[in-house]
Amino acid sequence: MPTNEDEHTVHYEGAEGGWGSVRGIAETAWREAPTPAALNTLRRQNKVKGFMCVSCAWTKPAHPHPLEFCENGAKATIWELTSRRCSPEFFAQHTVEELKTWSDHDLEHQGRLTHPLRYDPVSDKYVPCSWDEAFAKIGAELQAISPQDAVFYASGRASLETSYLYALFARLYGHNNLPDSSNMCHETTSVALKKLIGSPVGTCILSDLHLCDTIFFFGQNTGSNSPRLLHPLQEAVKRGAKIVTFNPVREKGLEVFKNPQSPVEMLTPKKTQISTLYLQVKTGGDIAAISGMIKHLFEIEKRTWTEKKQHVLDVDFIDQHTIGFEELKEWATALEWPKVEEESGLSREDLLTAAEIYAEAPRAIAMYGMGLTQHVHGFDNLAALTNLWLLKGNIGREGTGISPVRGHSNVQGQRTVGISEKPELVPLDQLAEQFGFEPPREEGMNTVKACQNILSGKVRAFIGLGGNFVRAIPEREKMERAWAGLRLTVQIATKLNRSHLINGKVAYLLPCLGRSEEDLQASGPQAVTMEDSLSCIHGSLGKNTPASPFLMSELAIVAGLAKATLAPNPKVTWDAWAADYSKVRQSIEETYPDQFRDFNERVFTPGGFYRGNAARERIWKTESGKAQFTVPKSMRSVGFADALGRYRLMTLRSNDQFNTTIYGFSDRLRGIEGTRSVVLMHPDDIAAAGLSDGQLVALASDAGDGVHRQVDGLTITPFSLPRGCIGAYYPEMNPLMPLWYHDEESKTPAAKGIPVRIVC
Repeated sequence: MPTNEDEHTVHYEGAEGGWGSVRGIAETAWREAPTPAALNTLRRQNKVKGFMCVSCAWTKPAHPHPLEFCENGAKATIWELTSRRCSPEFFAQHTVEELKTWSDHDLEHQGRLTHPLRYDPVSDKYVPCSWDEAFAKIGAELQAISPQDAVFYASGRASLETSYLYALFARLYGHNNLPDSSNMCHETTSVALKKLIGSPVGTCILSDLHLCDTIFFFGQNTGSNSPRLLHPLQEAVKRGAKIVTFNPVREKGLEVFKNPQSPVEMLTPKKTQISTLYLQVKTGGDIAAISGMIKHLFEIEKRTWTEKKQHVLDVDFIDQHTIGFEELKEWATALEWPKVEEESGLSREDLLTAAEIYAEAPRAIAMYGMGLTQHVHGFDNLAALTNLWLLKGNIGREGTGISPVRGHSNVQGQRTVGISEKPELVPLDQLAEQFGFEPPREEGMNTVKACQNILSGKVRAFIGLGGNFVRAIPEREKMERAWAGLRLTVQIATKLNRSHLINGKVAYLLPCLGRSEEDLQASGPQAVTMEDSLSCIHGSLGKNTPASPFLMSELAIVAGLAKATLAPNPKVTWDAWAADYSKVRQSIEETYPDQFRDFNERVFTPGGFYRGNAARERIWKTESGKAQFTVPKSMRSVGFADALGRYRLMTLRSNDQFNTTIYGFSDRLRGIEGTRSVVLMHPDDIAAAGLSDGQLVALASDAGDGVHRQVDGLTITPFSLPRGCIGAYYPEMNPLMPLWYHDEESKTPAAKGIPVRIVC
C-alpha cells in the first residue's frame, strides 16, 4: 500500500484514533456545552442495559471496552445532550425566510427543540401550539385527502417499536408510501443481495471477524463512518489476517490506526497498519477491478489443477449451491486485461496481487459501503462482488461472508419490521389477521418516486419521522421550489434543520425525546430496540432528564397522529402501546415469530440476539433456489462515457459530520480545516485543466439533459485521487445530481459518480 503522501496534496499525517480523536470530541463538547449527564451517558454507551449510539449501525459487542464509543459516536451524543435550547422565543425572533440563509451547522447549533410548533404563513414564523391542537389538525388534514397522496418518510434512527407502529399507521390509513433513508444509501444492497443470494442484508456476524483470514473493503470509509469497527480490524491484523482495500480516496482509518483504548498506543509512537494492500480504484471502476480478480482466479484454478490436482475454487459448493457458473467463466476468460486496467484505473500487477491474497485465504469477508451502492450500475457492483465470493464458497461458512456497513443506527431494522414501499416484503396477510383490516397491496413510493410525485403535484402530504429529507435528496433546488405546493408537512425531530424551513401550506414541527433521554410512560421507564448491520437486536434505555417537559417520544407522537387520523379499531391499541412498549414488542413477535421469538425476554441479551439469515445457512431464497452467478452488463458503474473536461464527482462525508448533520468544519483525517467549500482534485488534473491550487470555481452538471445545475464558490484543493475523479462534500453537492440519475435496479441516487464540469 502507499505509505508516502504526495507532498503537493493536503493530507493528515497522523493515524486514525489517538489524540486526534480525543481532540475532535473535546472541540465538539466545547462548542455544544453538553449537560453534565453527557459523561455518564458516554460511560453507558453501547453497553448492556445502556444507551445505544444514535450514530452508525455497527454492532455492540457482548464484552464491551471500558469506553465503547468512537469519536463520531461521542459527537452524536454530545450533539443530542447539548445545553442549548431552540425555544419558541428563538422562533419569535427569526422568520423562516431569514433562517433559510443560515448554514446547516448553525441551524442545528441552536440546540434542542422544546415545544410543538405550527408554521404561521402570515408572520412567516413558527409559533407554539399544544400537542392536542397539532394532532387534531394533522389528523383532519390527512382525513381530507386520499391516502395514496400522502408520504410517510422515516430516517434510520427511529426504534423498532416506533418503526413498526409507523408502518402499521400507514397501512391502516391506506398506503405503502414508506420511503426511508435506505432508499438513498443501501437499497442497492436490499435489491441485489435479495436477488443473488436470497437475503436482503449481509451474512456476517461479529465472530466471523475473529475467524477470517482476509477482509476486503470496497468503497467504505471506516475511520469516519464506523470507527468502532477498527477495533476488530486491528485485532484481525495482529493475528495475521490481511486486509485489502479498494477505495478512490486514501481514507486514513483503513491505513493506520492508533487505538484510543490502549495506553501503550496513546503514550508511544506505536500504531497499527491496517491495510496490507490499498488500491485507489477509479470511482466507478469496481466492476472492472473485481472482474480482473475473477479472471485471475480462474487462471490460478487452471494452473493449480494442472500442476497439483488441487482446486482453488470451491467446486463442490459451486456444483451444489449455485447457477450461472459456466456463463461467468466463459465471460471472464475472454476478458482482456487492457480493458480491465483502463476501466479500473489499476494495474494488472496490483489486481493479480489482490487476487493471490484472496485465493490463498481459507476464509474471507467482503465489507462495503456506499462507494458500491450509489452508482447507476450499483447492482452490477454487488453482483461482481457476489461472483467473487461464491467462487470460493465464502458465504455460509464461519469466518466468511458479505457484510454491508450501514450508516444510520436502525436503518436495517426499520425494513425488518415493515417500513417498505414494496408490499411483497411485508407479511400483509398476517397483519390483516392480526389487526382486522385489509392492507393496501399496491406498491408504494420510494424516495425517487416520492420526489417525482411531489414535483408533479400528486403528493399532498409529507410526514417525516426524523431526518433531513429535503437536504438529503437529489435535485434539491427544484425540489425546494415544489415543496410549497404540498398541503401538509409534518416533521418529527430533536433539532432544527433545513427541511423544517421548506414547508407546505399547513406545517408542524414536533419535538421528540432523544434516545439518551428517559422515556417515562404510564407503565414506567421504557426501553427501545435497534437492529445493527450484522442483524443483531439490541435494547437501549435512556436515563437522562429530557431537554424539555413538553417533549414526547417518537412512539407516542406516532400513536397520537394515528389516533387522530384513523377510525377506532378494537384490535389496534394505540394507548396501550404508548403506555407500555413491551406490548409493541409482543405485536412485533406475533407478526414476525421466526425472527422475534421471546422478544421481550431477549431485549438486553449481551451482544444482541441474532434474528437469523437464511443465506448464512446456505438456504437460498432466490427464484432458482440457488445462489446466482451473473455476467456484468457494464464494466463501469457510472452511467456516462468519459469526455474531455468531464469529471467523475464522488460526494464525501467529512470527519466532522454524520449524514446531513454537520458538527463542525474540521475534516481532520483528510487535512482540510475550516471549510467545506472545496473541490478535491489530483495535482496533475489541476495542471492539465489550467487551474491552480486555491482557485475559486464552480461545478456544473454534465448530465446531458439540458438542465442547468451548478454549485458556486468552491476552492480547488490538491488531493490524492485517481485521475479524472474529483471529490466534494455531501449534502452540498446534491443540487448537481439529477433525480433520474440512480441505480437502474434499486433507484438509489448515484451520488458516487456524478458527471460534472469545472466552471471558472
